[in-house]
Order: sequence, then structure tokens, then C-alpha cells
Amino acid sequence: MPRAGLTPASVAEEAAVLSDEQGFAGLSLAAVAKRLGVATPSLYKHVDGLAGLRREVAVLGAAGLGVWVQRAAVGRSGPEALRAAADAYRGYAHAHPGRYAALQQAPELAGAHVELSPDPVAVLAAVLRGFGIAEGQTVHAIRALRSALHGFVDLETNGGFGLPEDVDESFALLVEGFVRAFEQWPGAASGPRPQTYGSTADETTTGRH
Repeated sequence: MPRAGLTPASVAEEAAVLSDEQGFAGLSLAAVAKRLGVATPSLYKHVDGLAGLRREVAVLGAAGLGVWVQRAAVGRSGPEALRAAADAYRGYAHAHPGRYAALQQAPELAGAHVELSPDPVAVLAAVLRGFGIAEGQTVHAIRALRSALHGFVDLETNGGFGLPEDVDESFALLVEGFVRAFEQWPGAASGPRPQTYGSTADETTTGRH
């Protein structure tokens, strides 16, 4: 029986759930329509075709990741905040693999001028300020951290780690490497600042880095 009260938001959410269950690569309008109990053409009233649907799932993925990382970092500072944020990043990718895959479409998100609250990149920027990294070095630090976290998660979720050593320990060591790196980052203060994430000074502007 067709589901009543469809909205752009409900269609996007169903597509996100489907992506998590069956994979983002296989997402289609027909599959979403079937889940919702409607004819495929009726979805065009709510989304701008398949490209629009994929973009909406990416937006949900980015926003969801931002929430997870922000909640983990609040009340923490310096190394503790970074460890918590990194664990949350990895945890979100495992819990919502389809949405995580979708949010890697950075060009589409940037082109849509989407305002994310909280933006995961902005949250990471706030976390890194706890290390006293100079403003001119922040983008470089964020790029390095995002590349490492995404690379690890991507390899892990795609079966790229075949050796018997514990993967959790590998991830923890990766994060500890970044803790040490950020404590000695070029232009950084002599030591981590005591500021905890979630203070007024942690307000950041939305943007892609």
C-alpha cells in the first residue's frame, strides 16, 4: 500500500536507510520507490532525479557524521578530544556505511552550497585548535587528518586489512601518531591549550577543506 505523506525529507531518509543496508553504489529511484510503495515517477515530485537523491543522502551523511563527532568531542580538549572524535568518525562509518560512502561526494556537496550544522570539518577544526595550531596551518592539519581517517576506514570497510594483527590497535596507534604530530605541528603553541570543545571559542564557520 502506498505510503502517505511523502516529503523530500522522508524520501531522502528512506534512501539513506536503503544505502546503509544495501550499499550506496546500488542506490536507485526504483529501489527507493519500491520501499516506499509508490511508482518511481512519483518520486520526481520530491527529489531532482537520481543525482538529487544521491546528493540528499550525502547531505544526511555529512550532517550525521558531524553530530557523531561533535557529541564525542564536547567537554574534551587536546589529545582526549582528538581520540574521541577519531573513534566517532570510524564508528559512524561502520554504523552508516551507505551514508558515509555518499558523503565522499565533496564536489556535489560544495556545488550545492549546503549549510551543515554541525559540519564535520568545522568540528575537526575546533578540535585541532586545542593543540594551538596556527590559523595558517589549520587547513593542512585537517587535510592530513581527514586523509588518514578516511583512508583507514575505506581500507577497513572494503576488506583491505588481511593480516591477523588487531585492527583496533592499528587505528589507536594511527590516532596517537596524529596526537604527537599535532603537538609538534609547525607553528603550534608549546603545548595543547586547555580549552575544551564546545566552548564559545569553538564556533567555526562551515566549509570544505
